[in-house]
Amino acid sequence: MRKRATVTTAVLAAAAVTTPLAAPAASAAPKDELQVIAVAEDRDGTTHTRLARIFDGLPVLGGDQIEHRSPGGRKAVSRTIADAPRRTARKIGSDAAAGIAGSSGGGQADPGSGRLVYEARTADHRPRLAWRWLVGGLKPDGTPSRSWVSIDAATGKILLSEETIMTETGDGASLYGGTVPLETTKSGSTFQLKDASRGGTYTGDSANQTDFCLWIFCFWRAPSTVFTDADNHWGTGATADKATVAVDAQYGTAVTWDFYKTFFGRNGIKNDGKGSYNRVHYGSGYANAFWDDSCFCMTYGDGDGTKLGPLTSLDVAGHEMSHGVTSATANLTYSGESGGLNEATSDIFGSSVEFFAGNAADPGDYLIGEKVVRPGFGGTALRYMDRPSRDGRSPDYWSSSLAGLDVHYSSGVANHFFYLLAEGSGAKTISGVAYDSPTFDGAAVTGIGRDQAVRIWYRALTTYMTSGTSYAAARTATLNAARDLYGDGSAQQQAVAAAWKAVNVK
Repeated sequence: MRKRATVTTAVLAAAAVTTPLAAPAASAAPKDELQVIAVAEDRDGTTHTRLARIFDGLPVLGGDQIEHRSPGGRKAVSRTIADAPRRTARKIGSDAAAGIAGSSGGGQADPGSGRLVYEARTADHRPRLAWRWLVGGLKPDGTPSRSWVSIDAATGKILLSEETIMTETGDGASLYGGTVPLETTKSGSTFQLKDASRGGTYTGDSANQTDFCLWIFCFWRAPSTVFTDADNHWGTGATADKATVAVDAQYGTAVTWDFYKTFFGRNGIKNDGKGSYNRVHYGSGYANAFWDDSCFCMTYGDGDGTKLGPLTSLDVAGHEMSHGVTSATANLTYSGESGGLNEATSDIFGSSVEFFAGNAADPGDYLIGEKVVRPGFGGTALRYMDRPSRDGRSPDYWSSSLAGLDVHYSSGVANHFFYLLAEGSGAKTISGVAYDSPTFDGAAVTGIGRDQAVRIWYRALTTYMTSGTSYAAARTATLNAARDLYGDGSAQQQAVAAAWKAVNVK
């Protein structure tokens, strides 16, 4: 095994070169010096001395070099520039440079951060006297930005902008989905569970605290302290590690974002490129999850430990984010028949997200929350789209009493419609799961496939449904959507009509 290079005190002392950093008087001859930054020594005694260049009392950025010396006296140098810079007249003042830097970075220059340097990290590697300022602000997608900006002290031209917050690709061992990829953000030496490529969406720890709200006013919100990690490998796949369910939540958010982008060209929940955020470990024994428009966030409980585990499964994540999509489009009122359609919309898209992910550890199905349900709950899922009545509370077909039900149960009719539209009626096995979907009048229904079915529902939601849409109006909306997408009188439009008839919406 190869030995890692180490730094020894003796080598540092032998190689140390010290030079003052104060700039000399203008009349003095410019000095070109090197300062030792670090020395590493190989097992065979070869040393590698990293040096910073100082010219005229100012650091030369890009002028660093490494001197390699073998025990036999052989020498070599690794460097980008060989020649010393030239003393340059300064025409741009510090304050002016700070303004230029702030304007270029879309933020404000940090007071006290400006200093003169020689910038040599440009394309031509020619050192230029420059002002260097740290600029803080936000990127268009909401991601924090901290950039070092170098401004030519002679011309005011931006020479270089160097972002210090970086997006990285890591991975996480989730509770439900196996090991999954994660886009994260690096800040210094620490990784944050924050995805700049998807609007700055992040996942934070609520530390088992809850919100304090009265009516519509929240006087206190549970924290959402962003998760951090040293090596960009998150979670262990077990709940003992608090980051494990954070992996599920962040992964679910990323897949949901990609689903809407791929299928509909939708760029985030509000289609504005901005991400939401997740709160996990909310409350103690909290066996639910919810979307909140007021904080633009998803919140997940850890389950009650008996019937339900943490509510961070992929379909639940897709379900919660989809409430935000509904709010930003049709804004279906969360009561009565429109409330049932609101919940069904989240189930329809949550299930579609699960199919879209293609995750072998959590394959797509028409069962909602099957991963979070523990043995002994009284079923294998929270809801069943092929036959909603399997949960003991949701109706399979529309009736005049539907509006009086809890919206999680009145959603069953729309869920059943979608299943029939996508897969058709009767007994069948899909991806290893057995289904047997009935119809109101016993007539057979032939499905058109998930992709076309979900496109019809999305267009109906975003183009034709309003806040008070009823089941009858949803039928009209989806018929119009099918006509728009596939033509008047098309097989898809006829299938929509047949599927609604099959759940007694005429």
